[in-house]
Amino acid sequence: MNSKRHPVVLAITGASGAPYAVRLLQALVELEVPTWLIVSSHGWRLLRTESAIGDLEALRQHVGASAFDACVTVFDDNDRGAAPASGSARTSGMVVCPCSMGTVSAIAHGTSRSLVERAADVVLKERRKLLLVPRETPLSLIHLENLASVTRAGATVIPAAPGFYHQPSSIAELVDFMVARVLDHLDLEHAVGKRWGNTH
Repeated sequence: MNSKRHPVVLAITGASGAPYAVRLLQALVELEVPTWLIVSSHGWRLLRTESAIGDLEALRQHVGASAFDACVTVFDDNDRGAAPASGSARTSGMVVCPCSMGTVSAIAHGTSRSLVERAADVVLKERRKLLLVPRETPLSLIHLENLASVTRAGATVIPAAPGFYHQPSSIAELVDFMVARVLDHLDLEHAVGKRWGNTH
């Protein structure tokens, strides 16, 4: 594990897009990035519905048990006193993937009710990277205004909107497209997906 790097906080909430979350976690583990994982109750329901991952052990086995154990620390979303809730706990930033519009709203207005929301609040106040991966359509004016608010506060919004210029032939390639963009914004060197100019 890359012990010189501060951990990345990865939060999974209830917006559709479980394959993005699972692949991102897998990529972070493959890159040996220390990862603090928080899954909301709606996030667990999402994982069950979209990826047939019903609990933490199933997620651990899907990612690879030994690699998961070496890199990932799991926190309870109800524990607002856990390490990600404190600015003195140093991190490399946070990704909320997928990010529900309810979570966006709580972050935009500073009304944290869970560890996910508090951790995001902390990342913003400490001027660290906060990457939000929303998946919602269409977007209401309330959604757009909340996304604008978090952007003004310092977050980067990366909508789950994969491109097609790399001529994907599978869902996995579409998922990798988005995961690669997140990894880029975390300043991680990786070989996930295809880049422009290398489409064949």
